[in-house]
Amino acid sequence: MSRIQKVLLSVLSGLQDKNISFSELTNLMNVLGFAVRIKGDHYIFTRSDIAEIINLQPDGSKAKPYQVKQIRNLILKYKLGGTV
Repeated sequence: MSRIQKVLLSVLSGLQDKNISFSELTNLMNVLGFAVRIKGDHYIFTRSDIAEIINLQPDGSKAKPYQVKQIRNLILKYKLGGTV
C-alpha cells in the first residue's frame, strides 16, 4: 500500500484527523487532481469539475482537523480517490 493510499484511508476513516501531516494532505490533493494556488500560508485548491474551493492552512506541521473533515466530505460527495 502506497503512502498516498494510507493518507487517503486515514482521511476517510475520520479517526486520525488531528494526526494528519499537512504536507501529506497537500500531496493527496495534488494526486486527486486539484490545482494549488499559494498565498502566504493559505493553500487554495481548485478543480474544474468541482464547485467548492478548499482553503488549507498548516497548524505547525499538521493539518487542521476541521479542514481534514472538509476534504473527507468532498471526497465522499464527488466520489474521488478511486484511482489512488
